[in-house]
Amino acid sequence: MKLWDKGYELNKIVEEFTVGKDRELDVLLAEVDIIGTLAHIYMLESIGLLKKDELDLLVNELIAIYSSLNKSGFVIEDGVEDVHSQMELLLTRKLGDIGKKIHSGRSRNDQILVDLKLYFRKQIKEIADQTKLLFETLQFLSEKNKDYLLPAYTHFQVATPSSFGLWFGAYAESLVDDMVQLKAAYKISNQNPLGSAAVSGSSFPLNRMMTTKLMGFEELNYNSVYAHMSRGKTEKSFAFALSSFGSTLSKMAMDVCIFMSQNFGFVNLPDEFTTGSSIMPHKKNPDVFELIRGKCNKIQALPNEISMVTTNLPSGYHRDFQLLKEILFPAIEDLKSCLALADILLKNIKVKENILDEDKYNYIFSVEEVNNEVLNGTPFREAYKKVANKIEKGTFNPAKKIVHTHEGSIGNLCNEKIAEKMNNIYNSFHFDVAEEAIGKLLKQN
Repeated sequence: MKLWDKGYELNKIVEEFTVGKDRELDVLLAEVDIIGTLAHIYMLESIGLLKKDELDLLVNELIAIYSSLNKSGFVIEDGVEDVHSQMELLLTRKLGDIGKKIHSGRSRNDQILVDLKLYFRKQIKEIADQTKLLFETLQFLSEKNKDYLLPAYTHFQVATPSSFGLWFGAYAESLVDDMVQLKAAYKISNQNPLGSAAVSGSSFPLNRMMTTKLMGFEELNYNSVYAHMSRGKTEKSFAFALSSFGSTLSKMAMDVCIFMSQNFGFVNLPDEFTTGSSIMPHKKNPDVFELIRGKCNKIQALPNEISMVTTNLPSGYHRDFQLLKEILFPAIEDLKSCLALADILLKNIKVKENILDEDKYNYIFSVEEVNNEVLNGTPFREAYKKVANKIEKGTFNPAKKIVHTHEGSIGNLCNEKIAEKMNNIYNSFHFDVAEEAIGKLLKQN
């Protein structure tokens, strides 16, 4: 079944090429396609394009399909192009000509737009929820291990004393900024394009504000042409957010891989979270963190991939947009799995105590010695030269006492302030508004 069928058969090679992976990927959109269709038919009835009894039949059947999704799944049959075609086919099989009326006042172009925005909105909530769990784990580890010191590095050379409190806390705060990027993607996704039809609206007297409210969108994409220009732009904004998370998780995974190596030995994981070697019996490899690193490095390339598909397209709909699902959908699942696995492994990580007691880290306290000289009245540049001279002569013998009290330092992590930042950004999404609207939509009639 093809919604654009004109009575002739399409060349099979052309059909396979143009459908691409839509049958596989559109299964993920079944739930949101039903939600978009429900909102649309309620609106059609309100403007006289559906009778009340027709609406009731359609609503009951759509909700029955929705309820079956978790039980039997959703299948796009051979010969059916996409989720929209399959949904209309199911309705017409059961309800006859009434099922054919759901397409009045909309095109597949705005139908996929609203599906994607609803889908992205749901995925963003799942990512935000998983991020908050990982954030809480990092904050717990920061407080638990705040008194255990480790080296900080610049140029990959030992630099100054740090702490596991600072290290875990750094990635917690990095996730806050990632959530800010995610919020921008959510605001762009949380606008209703339904009613923009093929590109420039419809001659039907559509009530677009009604569908906006029914689906719990924050705003309407008012300009019909821009609603279609948002295809690609919406995906790119989401990709930038995903790449931000990818940067945080990739860097953290790299740190863990380094810290687990025998040359460092700062952290370790229980055996059940590591893998072995086929010939080296001593090996305990951090494969999960290596894969997190690799997957998240791929995720960081997403904005560029999407740009390469969309950068030279004029306004209006183009089939090129279909390829964005192939790029973005798997990446969303990869990020969610990386967030979940990072949380599980970090909950089981063990840190080494008394790392800086080893003599090889003596020079790490040089800045502390310089600062002590300054506090005793020596100008900074003279204090610097004095300590440097001791190091050169081999007479440097640090006290190894750390007194850091300013905000965000070893002795003042400000984790409660960072938690406040996270709570503020998370609460600003107002996920409950969309959830309540969808809940009502599925319970109407």
